[in-house]
Amino acid sequence: MPNARRTWPGRFLAKLIATHTGEQTMKTGKQIGAAVLAAALSAALLTGCGAAQSSGSSTASSAAASAASQQAQPGSTSQGEGAYTFTDAVGNTVTVESTDRVVATYGSYAETWTLAGGTLVGATQDAIEERGMDLGEEVAIIGTVKEPNLEEIIAADPDFVIMNADTSSQVDMDQALTQAGITHAYYRVDSFEEYLDMLAQLCQFTGRQDLYEQNGLAVKEQIDQIRELVKDEENPTVLLLRAYSTGVKAKGADNMVGYMLEDLGADNMVARHESLLEDINLEEIIAEDPDYIFITTMGSEQQAMDYMAQNVENNPAWQQLTAVQNDRCLTLPKDLFHYKPNARWGESYAYLAKILYPELAGQIG
Repeated sequence: MPNARRTWPGRFLAKLIATHTGEQTMKTGKQIGAAVLAAALSAALLTGCGAAQSSGSSTASSAAASAASQQAQPGSTSQGEGAYTFTDAVGNTVTVESTDRVVATYGSYAETWTLAGGTLVGATQDAIEERGMDLGEEVAIIGTVKEPNLEEIIAADPDFVIMNADTSSQVDMDQALTQAGITHAYYRVDSFEEYLDMLAQLCQFTGRQDLYEQNGLAVKEQIDQIRELVKDEENPTVLLLRAYSTGVKAKGADNMVGYMLEDLGADNMVARHESLLEDINLEEIIAEDPDYIFITTMGSEQQAMDYMAQNVENNPAWQQLTAVQNDRCLTLPKDLFHYKPNARWGESYAYLAKILYPELAGQIG
């Protein structure tokens, strides 16, 4: 079935000019129309931040995946003729009819889209700098995660934009993208199950059930084996810290690493000392004396560790902790524990499980 394309001012203007002056003029007209619309939508974005979120809509077609994949969708998902309707992570009802031209405003989700067999026409800078993706010259860089460029997104002429629900500046773009007639959906991935749901949905759009099995179900099997292996072991106590250039905070189970630790049976002391979420209290940490201390970093890892060294680790009391004395105070690698690991979730689980249960390390793949 041919793709039914949406009509919006830039496309309409380009088509009208091309009728009289040929293909080259059509391209010029389309660029002018997109620029005019971008300017108008930039104004709408400035006045629309904080307004009620509305659902995007657009057009396209995709092959249906198997029933197993359909059952793994986030929210309520239904399929019409070549279209998929679902509720995204911020509560918008989204109908996706085409994924021929996809933009991703978060590098992790750009990678997830390619793992589902999709191709990109636009992505944020972190897809290259942090994910190491080889996007090619034909893929437009549409800004950064925190500051995606509305004009660049529109210029890429996307059918569908994959966005991050945890970045406020992206959520604030909802109204402007809706006014442009650009279908977009917000995703949130803090656990393997949420990654699996997202991958299943994207594989429906691409029709690549084989990639759902390869990059999703095969990883699930690896993780399930690790869970089964450690389920009867004694639960080690842990402290999870997130360090950055100007501070450090303890984290609970409401983040990716915290969830994995809990899933592997670790006892996070923050569950009993929630005040640590706001302020590090060495007295409480010393009283618990956790078996392991895990540190993740945001931003510059060197600056984050410099802050830790100058403001936490230089305290003699810190040096008396069992975890510190036994070399069990560990900084976790960003590629597995800060960025979404995607098809490498199994590696992330295995990395932690081998540390938490060293006697089982030889059995953990």
